[in-house]
Amino acid sequence: MKKFYLILLLVFPLITYSQEMLTVNDAKKQEMVKGFKMYPNPAYGDEIYITTETNGLKKITIFDVFGEVVLTDKISTNRLNISRLVPGVYVLQVAEQNKTMTRKLVVK
Repeated sequence: MKKFYLILLLVFPLITYSQEMLTVNDAKKQEMVKGFKMYPNPAYGDEIYITTETNGLKKITIFDVFGEVVLTDKISTNRLNISRLVPGVYVLQVAEQNKTMTRKLVVK
């Protein structure tokens, strides 16, 4: 009986780990926005450009390193005004046509 519990303790974390990896990989496949480009990065001015294959209406959310939302905007063009952001590292999330894409943004 002790061997059974020992085997169970050793195998269960491996099963859990592999299931988490499958979930992460599936989530990455669902989040791809075709033709996504963001430039310049690092950003030196007051604007960055975000383009996608369809260039439709995009909902932009920018988070700081603490996970706080510092900027939200909806854009129909490819220009995003970032003049309100102080220099630092951010996470930019773009949602378009029920798909999302997340990238690191550096503002200098």
